[in-house]
Amino acid sequence: MSTPITRRRFLESLKEAGSWPAADRNIMVNLAIAFIAARADAEAAGYFAGVADARPQDASALALTGFFQARTGRDTEDALGLLDKAATMDLGLPQYFRGLALADRLDGTDASKAAEQAAADLEFVLAVRSEFPPGLLRAAFHGLARAYRQLGRDDEAEAAQRSSGLSPADDDPRLIFTSFSVTARDGMRMAPPRILRPAPGVSVATSYDFGDFAFVQTAAGIVAIDAGTSAERVRSALADLAFPADQPITHVIVTHAHFDHVGGIAALLGPGTQVIASAGFPAEQERQRHWSIPFRNFTGTGASPIRQVEPDALVSETTSVTVGGVEFRLIPTTGGETPDALMVYLPASGLLFTGDVMMPYTGAPFTAEGSPEGMLATLRTIRELGPQRLIHGHVPLTENFTVEALAGLEPALADLHEFVLARIGENLTLPEILDRGYLPSGLREHPAATLPYLVIRDHFTERLHHQRTGYWQPDGHGLDPRSAGDWAAALDLLAGGNPAAFARTAATLADQGDLGLALDIARAGELRHPGSTELDEVRRRVLGRLMEQHQVSDPFKFLVYAELAGAEVSPVA
Repeated sequence: MSTPITRRRFLESLKEAGSWPAADRNIMVNLAIAFIAARADAEAAGYFAGVADARPQDASALALTGFFQARTGRDTEDALGLLDKAATMDLGLPQYFRGLALADRLDGTDASKAAEQAAADLEFVLAVRSEFPPGLLRAAFHGLARAYRQLGRDDEAEAAQRSSGLSPADDDPRLIFTSFSVTARDGMRMAPPRILRPAPGVSVATSYDFGDFAFVQTAAGIVAIDAGTSAERVRSALADLAFPADQPITHVIVTHAHFDHVGGIAALLGPGTQVIASAGFPAEQERQRHWSIPFRNFTGTGASPIRQVEPDALVSETTSVTVGGVEFRLIPTTGGETPDALMVYLPASGLLFTGDVMMPYTGAPFTAEGSPEGMLATLRTIRELGPQRLIHGHVPLTENFTVEALAGLEPALADLHEFVLARIGENLTLPEILDRGYLPSGLREHPAATLPYLVIRDHFTERLHHQRTGYWQPDGHGLDPRSAGDWAAALDLLAGGNPAAFARTAATLADQGDLGLALDIARAGELRHPGSTELDEVRRRVLGRLMEQHQVSDPFKFLVYAELAGAEVSPVA
C-alpha cells in the first residue's frame, strides 16, 4: 500500500501515548481499533511486539501482538501461542482477543477445537461484560455466533447474532467495535439503553435518546435534569423506572437549550411543575429557533422535538435550591458548547451534572457556537468545586470525561490553547496546525486524560482557529470561494470527462488510507456523472470505511457518514 497523503493524526498520537510506561487499557484498546480501521495489521503486530518487549508483564500488549499477528495470516501458530501465554498472565483482554482471533480461524482441521476455545473465551467476556468497554461487546457477540455455528449450536448462534446487531451474512463486518447505533426511526444511540444509579435516589436514563436525562427523588417529588429529544422516549424511560404514582415531577432543570436536552419536556410537565434554566437560555433558544438540524438521523423519524420552552425561573449566578430536603446547587457557566450552560451539583452525593460543557466539538460543529476559553473556565470551576463524580449529557462523555481525567485534561488543553494561538501568530493554516499533532508531555503522568484529550484536540483547534482568524487565510483559501460543482467541473477536465478516472482515483486513495480525499473525489465525480454505478459503489465503500474509522472516537462523524451512505447499524444487546 502506498504512503497516505494525509497524516494519520489520531493513530500516530495513540501510538506515541501507547508507548508511555503509564499507558492504560483505554489507550491500548483504542489504538488497536485504530490499527484495524487503518488496515495496518502488520504494523500493529510489530508495534505491540515492541511494547510487549519493553513491558514484559503487560498481558494486554502480548495479547494484541498475537491478535494482530494472527490477522496477518503469518506464523499463526506462534501468534496463538502468544495469546495463550497472555491468557495465563491476566483475565480480561487476553481472553477477548484470543476469542476473536480463534473465531476467525474456523476453516482448518482444528476448527472444532478452535471454536470451543473461542466460545469459552467470549462467554467469559460476556459474563463479566461490565468490566469491558461497551464498544467491545458487539464483536464478542459476533465472534460467539461464529463459534456456535461451527459447533452446531444453531439456536445459540442465532441469539448471539441478534445480540450483535449485525447481519448473519456479514462475516467480516466493518463496524464490529462500536456501541453506536443509527437507524432512520430512532436516530442515533451511543450505547444500549439502560438506567444508571450513581447514588441513592438518583437515576440516569442513558441512551434512551440521543441525549441522557436524569431524575432525583426527594421527599417532595421528583426533580428531572434535562428532557431528551422526544417525549415518547422520556415516557419509555419513566415506564422502566416506575416511580410511585404519588411522586410528581416538581421541577425540570435544563442544562442548555439544545434540542436533545429540552425536546421531550412535554412528558415531564404537570400541574405546578417548575422549569429552571440559565439566564442565557432564552437568547440561546432564540438562536436555535433559526437553525434546523442538518441531518435527520440526529433525531430519527420517531421524534418531534419541542422547539420552544418557557422557563419559570432563570439563574444568573450560583444558586442553591432545596427540594424535599435535597439541595441542588445551580452553577451557570459559559461552558465549552453553549453560552447558556447550567451545571447541577448535589452536595450530599458529590454528583455534578454537567450537561455538555465538555462536548469535544467545542460547540455543535454545524453552528458558530462554542468556546475553548469557556471550556477551560468551566474545567477550573469543576476543579475548585471538587465533585466526586461527573454525569454528562451523553454516555461516552460520562465514561471518559471523569473526575480523574480532568486532572490531566485541564493543563493539557491549556497547553494546546497556547500552542494553537502561537501557530496562528506564525500565520500557519489550520491544516498545518492540525498536522503538528500536538501532544503535551504532561499527559504522560495522566493516562486517564490522554484519550479525552485526543478526542477533543482537533475540534478544539478548529474552533479556536475559526474564532481567531478571518475568512481569508494566509495561503489564499477563502479569497475566491468556489462551489462543489465548480471544483467538480475543474476536476472533470483533468479526468478527461471519464467517470472511471474519478472512481479509480478514489479507490486508490482509499486503499492507501486517504479516506477523506477519496470521498471528495468520488462525490465530485458523481456531481459530473450522476448515473455512474461505479462511482456510487466506491463512494459507499469509502463512507463505510469512514464510519469504521470513527466508530469509537467520534459519534457525530459516525452519524453523518452513516446518513450519507444511507446505512443503518442496529443496536448491540
